[in-house]
Amino acid sequence: QMQLVESGGGLVQAGGSLRLSCAASGRTFSSYTMGWFRQAPGKEREFVARISWRSDSTTYADSVKGRFTISRDNAKNTVYLQMYSLKPEDTGVYYCAARASGWASYNYWGQGTQVTVSS
Repeated sequence: QMQLVESGGGLVQAGGSLRLSCAASGRTFSSYTMGWFRQAPGKEREFVARISWRSDSTTYADSVKGRFTISRDNAKNTVYLQMYSLKPEDTGVYYCAARASGWASYNYWGQGTQVTVSS
């Protein structure tokens, strides 16, 4: 089992920034691809960003490209999501997730952290 705990969410005005963190424990963090997802009220959970285990590959949803940056520190078992130029439509619960090598789906999920962007 891997435990994932997100932090760093909060209330911010449009145009502001936040940095989310996700601390992992229980498994070899460095061997997992890590991702961030979000779920807005009344909507399905959607992909935001992912980063490979060696940080040599990242992918972003079109809606956040150029505004969000995903990174990881394998020594600290932590993945980050730096968010700039936040918009009201970025509001939602943000989840981090871990995907083992060779798996198509994410194996472990955190409980989420709320991000609210006011206009």
